[in-house]
Amino acid sequence: MSGADDSFSEALAAAAEGLVYLPLGGAGEIGMNLYLYGCAGKWLMVDLGISFAGETVPGVDIYMPDPGFIVSRREDLVGLVLTHAHEDHLGAVPYLWPKLRCPIYATPFAAGMLRSKLIEAGIEDEVALNEVPLGGRIELAPFSVELITLTHSIPEPNALAIRTPFGTVLHTGDWKIDPEPLIGEVTDEDALKDLGAEGPLAMICDSTNVFVDGEAGSESDVRAKLIELIGGYENRVAVACFASNVARVESIAAAAAANGRHAALVGRSLWRVSEVARECGYLKDVPPFLTEHDVGHLPPEEVLLICTGSQGEPGAALTRIAAGDHPNVVLAAGDVVLFSSRIIPGNEKPVLGLQNQLAGRGVEVITNLDQPIHVSGHPARGDLARMYQWVRPSVVVPMHGETRHLIEHAAFARACQVPEAIVATNGDVLRLAPGNVEVIAEVPSGRLALDGNRLVPLEGDVLRARRRMMSNGTAVATVVLDGAGRLMGTPRLSVHGLFDATGDEEDAEALDHVIGAIADAVDGMPGPKRLDDEAVAQKVRLTVRRTLKRIRGKRPLTEVHVVRV
Repeated sequence: MSGADDSFSEALAAAAEGLVYLPLGGAGEIGMNLYLYGCAGKWLMVDLGISFAGETVPGVDIYMPDPGFIVSRREDLVGLVLTHAHEDHLGAVPYLWPKLRCPIYATPFAAGMLRSKLIEAGIEDEVALNEVPLGGRIELAPFSVELITLTHSIPEPNALAIRTPFGTVLHTGDWKIDPEPLIGEVTDEDALKDLGAEGPLAMICDSTNVFVDGEAGSESDVRAKLIELIGGYENRVAVACFASNVARVESIAAAAAANGRHAALVGRSLWRVSEVARECGYLKDVPPFLTEHDVGHLPPEEVLLICTGSQGEPGAALTRIAAGDHPNVVLAAGDVVLFSSRIIPGNEKPVLGLQNQLAGRGVEVITNLDQPIHVSGHPARGDLARMYQWVRPSVVVPMHGETRHLIEHAAFARACQVPEAIVATNGDVLRLAPGNVEVIAEVPSGRLALDGNRLVPLEGDVLRARRRMMSNGTAVATVVLDGAGRLMGTPRLSVHGLFDATGDEEDAEALDHVIGAIADAVDGMPGPKRLDDEAVAQKVRLTVRRTLKRIRGKRPLTEVHVVRV
């Protein structure tokens, strides 16, 4: 039996005899959340999200956790519970649900956001999507799940009190403590304290801001600053923010109204989120937003644009505006853009590039480093300490953070007198009960990339070859041989990404040199070897790569066609 099979067997045995926690995404990284709980031979899934790819994965915009472990035993998967509506917690559902085919549970806002994605994917009639009220309960034997209302940067974030025969686990999801969240309810402190009085076994907890002292801050403070700041400008004002932050969108609309401006939404995701928010009873006191077509008829001092693109995403509204190719919106010298957001780690280059483009047009750029126009949706150390005091878990298991976040969170929890804190990363099978809390096995936890309209392994042959092409170029060689293995003419060679396409004389000489090397290599092969197409192809491939490495310093991805006549 292989090591992987051994780990699968250990994981299944532990889940049959006790309670285990198994992250397949979101532990050791920020984003792409997928968490499993196993008990009495059954499995509960919490969240199913995506991450956004960077420049290192050409042709891929998003990737997601590989759910292979649970797909192979989906008959034991009792359901998927979504903590909230952020993309890194539910964005993979349209792509991966057909592999799982389990019921889904979410509060109304998350259900509304997911429903629109299922409609786009054409599977809305197949998915059993169950709306659960705030504070509701879900019975998925042997699990009983109670939703506990928290605050975050999106409506209706929930912690999950997962009760089992072996004890209760609090899975926090994303959260912070905001006394004035503006949209939705405040953190249900009483429910958390009641849970603490029960003596919960473990808390699986958000680690994103564990290096930040103090508290996360309140949306009410941001609203006050936006109202004040926008009142000081005379021309067009644009504000970039995360579309899902409904409280922030409402605050920007309030700032517009307080300063005699009209708020317009620019970007499809903003319209989609605002529509779902209104359906769920939010934004009740906000007048209808103007469209990007309407603002062209207003004087600049009456315009306030709420834009997507705070992360420099290709094709987003603000990115197109900065490039000067948006069909309806123009920003010019004297206008201002407020980035009411933070730069997500990994997005520094596109965001700074976007800000430089705007500055090049004479647009003033204000970020959260210049003014307090953004607060995080994740707990700082002060928030974490208060949560420990309320819940009083026996064990803290950090999640939603890179490895350094998880390690620091475990150390901080111990310093706050939590009896035990243990780090488990993607693929670790953590036994919570009975007996000692410890990692007992490891299962595969890869990533799948959305490549066009199909899912492929992020580290598989397809994307590995594409990365090689991006860094080393490509070459295609064709040799024509007769029945005795003799060349029937000059070999043909096409090289991309290494030579100047305009016909540079030096490049032309280099190409001829490589072609000559191919001919010499084939002619120098022993007669019997020249009758073997694979041997000829391998010889030509090595010759092309070695010759180009010598004259250009690159070994391109090389394909060889051997033709017999």
